[in-house]
This record gives sequence, structure tokens and C-alpha cells, in this order.
Amino acid sequence: MEISKIFELRRSIYSLNDKSNLTQSEINKLIESCLKNAPSAFNSQSSRLIILYDSAYQNFWNKTLELLKSLTPPEKFSQTSQKINSFQQGIGTILFFEDREIVKNLQQQYPLYANNFPKWAIQANAMLQYMIWTTLAEKNIGASLQHYNPLVDEMVQKEFSAPKTWELIAQMPFGGIEQPAQAKTFEPISSRLKILS
Repeated sequence: MEISKIFELRRSIYSLNDKSNLTQSEINKLIESCLKNAPSAFNSQSSRLIILYDSAYQNFWNKTLELLKSLTPPEKFSQTSQKINSFQQGIGTILFFEDREIVKNLQQQYPLYANNFPKWAIQANAMLQYMIWTTLAEKNIGASLQHYNPLVDEMVQKEFSAPKTWELIAQMPFGGIEQPAQAKTFEPISSRLKILS
């Protein structure tokens, strides 16, 4: 399939199921390939991942819901619970991190660019997220990108042995596509793009 067509497949899929033509091992290999080949400034390779399946996957979202309950107004908690439940219906969740120690070392090694390394790390992580998201989409696996950090940071370190230098950036629940994404509207390209010569 042409890569431009794969870009069109990548959508936020919130209605997941636990069905896939791929095994966990095959999914892992796809994600590993993305992690290996993702670009990063100064080839820093500072992005880190934890893939959660089965009980670890369910545990993450159960603990997240517990944390959200203390912050969510009671009249809105049912809606929050439904959203978290939708993430639990899939196959797994990917936790995205940046290793702050690597970023800090680069700042010390190249002081002229010190202010840029945190930005470049986030950009590299975003590219990795997009690579994984489109790779899963090409295999008919739906996903969405979530951001429950920093609320869940301490819990993730405790429950899933994430090193303290790993800063949680995002979470990606994924699984079979129970319902496709709704139609998407687009701003006119002419208002978003300039071509000069």
C-alpha cells in the first residue's frame, strides 16, 4: 500500500475490541522496528516504551480510573468511566516515555543547544508515536493517543517498574476496530499552505 494511503487510515479509534490477525509477538516486532528506526536529534535514541497486555493492560486503566475518580465531579464520573472502559476493550496499551538522563547528558555535552534538546526529544517522541500509529493502522489495528500524565506518573513507576529518569509522554490504547472513526472535516489547504518560488 502507498504510504499516503496509510496516512489516511490513521485515525483516532476509540471503539476497540480484542480481535486481531496478529499475535502479540507480531505486534511487538512491528513496534520494535518503529522504535529502532525512529529519527532523533543527534541520534540520541532517548524514546522509551512499555507495552502492556492482559492483566498489566487492565491494571493500568483500572488504576487510572481510580485516580480520576478523586478528581472528577460525581455527575461526570459515569462519562469518564465509559471512556476508560472503551480503552480497556482492546488488545493493549503502549506507554511512551523520554529518558531525561539522556537529554540532560546531551545538554551538558553540547551547551550551545542545551535549550533545544528537550524540544527535540518531544519531537522525536511524536515521530515515534506517529510511526507506530500508522504501522498499526496499516495492519487494521485501531489506536488513539491519550495523555493522563502527570496524574498517572507515580502509579506507572510503582506498578510497571518504569525508571525514575523515564518521563511519561503519552499512552496509546490499541486493538481491533469495533467501530470506525467518524467522518473528519478539513480546513482548506489553501489557508494552511504557502508555496513560494
